[in-house]
Amino acid sequence: MIASFQTASAVGVSEFYESQVPGDYILEAEKGSWTWGMAPIYDEAGRLHVFNSVIPEDGSWIKHSKIVHWVADSIEGPYTLLGDVFASEEASYHNPQISKVGDTYVLVYLLNRHSDGNGSRQEVGIATAKSLNGPWTESPHNPVIAASGKMGGYNIVHASNPSFVVTPEGQYRIYFKSMIDQLPIKQAFREISFAVSEQIEGPYVNYEGNPVISYVDEQVDIEDPYAFYYKGMYYMIVEDRRGVKNMLEGNPIPQEKIKNGGYRPGLIYQSVDGIDWGRPMVGYKTNESYFGDPLARSERPSILWKDGEPEYLFLSCHDDKPSAGYYIKIDAWTGESMSQ
Repeated sequence: MIASFQTASAVGVSEFYESQVPGDYILEAEKGSWTWGMAPIYDEAGRLHVFNSVIPEDGSWIKHSKIVHWVADSIEGPYTLLGDVFASEEASYHNPQISKVGDTYVLVYLLNRHSDGNGSRQEVGIATAKSLNGPWTESPHNPVIAASGKMGGYNIVHASNPSFVVTPEGQYRIYFKSMIDQLPIKQAFREISFAVSEQIEGPYVNYEGNPVISYVDEQVDIEDPYAFYYKGMYYMIVEDRRGVKNMLEGNPIPQEKIKNGGYRPGLIYQSVDGIDWGRPMVGYKTNESYFGDPLARSERPSILWKDGEPEYLFLSCHDDKPSAGYYIKIDAWTGESMSQ
């Protein structure tokens, strides 16, 4: 587990951050709904597919979110909505992330089943398909990461926002936002954990050293992990939800003044083994920095890969535009050493 607090010093700006060129807002919602999150991937013909969440304007994403599928010939669009991928009265499907392993597409997502009366106790599901157009098969082990059991001696109360990674050894990891009942701390804080399996569909077992990134002792948290393995290193991009950067620099935001969500630049971590993550650097900016727009929550980082290289960063944005968010060009980033 990462040491929560280290000697106060400036959190540096990463080369990943410096490589970014602003793009545009995309995926306008249909009337009566709003869109959130973008999981992009190219098919074999080079056509762009995006999976994301759609929620009724008058409904709660916890109860009524569904995952839909868009397609476009280029990043600029236009985007065509192909339809629902997962939609159910029995569960909410939310925050997908898409990958490909060999000839198999892998979709991981937040799963909130309604039948067991678990309220907002979010869990993780996984589905696979041989084509981006489906059919998609949900794992018989779903939820593959459940909001139950033990983690570090505490009760697990939350598992969500998954990110799927294939290790160099051929194992499968799902990094996710975890929460435990951290009594006597009254408020549960968001941490990052992972589970591992020998099979894509599972079963997945929580890593015994979870959480792997945590700032619970400082009562700040992070979420929305996007993890990937690139040029011999693991990376993770996260939303700085409550001012981790401020805390690491010795200038924590007072609890009563923290504005929850992606109102701050995101962070990027680097790791040799995907377990020990060390100190982060600044990983992405805000909509205000990119476009000059009024500051809003930029969240849910996800990368569009082309021929094994990161091409675009996608970010959701909770502003007054009808879009799901925006994309940012990654201009010639080739990985970096992030020691500070």
